[in-house]
Amino acid sequence: MTRSPLDLLRRLRVGVASLLMMSATGSYALNTATIIGSVASPDCLEYRVVGICYWLYCTWGGCTVRTSIKVRHYIPDAVVSSYSNTGENPWVEVRPMSTPNTTAQAGGDGTTNDDHENNLAKFKNADVIGHPGGQVFRQFASASGYICEGAGTAFTPNLLSTLDTLAWRYNVPESVYPESLIPGMREIGTRTGMNLWGNVYPRGGFLHQTDDYKSGAVIAQRAGDIVTRRGQLHVYKPLLANARDGYWPAGELIEGDANSGKWQQLTPRLSNSCTVFPHADPLPQAQQGDYAWTLWRPYSCCQRRGQTFLGSVDFN
Repeated sequence: MTRSPLDLLRRLRVGVASLLMMSATGSYALNTATIIGSVASPDCLEYRVVGICYWLYCTWGGCTVRTSIKVRHYIPDAVVSSYSNTGENPWVEVRPMSTPNTTAQAGGDGTTNDDHENNLAKFKNADVIGHPGGQVFRQFASASGYICEGAGTAFTPNLLSTLDTLAWRYNVPESVYPESLIPGMREIGTRTGMNLWGNVYPRGGFLHQTDDYKSGAVIAQRAGDIVTRRGQLHVYKPLLANARDGYWPAGELIEGDANSGKWQQLTPRLSNSCTVFPHADPLPQAQQGDYAWTLWRPYSCCQRRGQTFLGSVDFN
């Protein structure tokens, strides 16, 4: 059966409209497949050979010293989401992990987003969940050489703000910490540099900031700050690995310091590069106030080539 040119044109229009609808909705909904595909980023990986490790290898015939190269690269440990409406994590598959409960409901801002309302608070939830792209990342990174292990476990929640109500919604006890009370301590950006995005402490969901993207970034930095430290007065699981012979894991996340970790934007705009906060790149605003980044963390390691680790020497 043949179709008229008019019928074919009508079908073409329907197809184009469907593609436009898919692209429009895709910019606001983040799924696992997109997150996994984002790990193929040479800029975020930043693979380098940084030194030499020495191992003592012994057999019945005697002992010899063997060497292996020491490498350093970043690993996508976790997806950090920062979003306004409780229960609406932009990563759609993990939303059931952080549904509203009796102590954590609603959300949103105390402002209509007018620029002059910079004295009103914004609120965002935050989730830190293990990155799902471990296997794909290992295949991608192994093309560069020997690779290290990260601290994250796929789909494992390290922090869900809906379960951390006292600290996240009431700033207890961090509202009385020196970092919260003294201007200039633990801030993202500086006043003198005219790029102050906000304060890291108190590490909760409220912030005075007119720019929604900057608010989301500051909240994400707070969540990352919590999970990369032990013994914090929050409900969380530390995102840390233990050092061992020939393995130097990432330490505490420090704002503005790429040597402690860097961020890859996932939504509202997917980026193939990493940065730190604050940055001068465009600041895309999410219509529903939901943002997500991959937190990449630096690790160093070398291949074991003997029973005893003698030490390492860095080239720099």
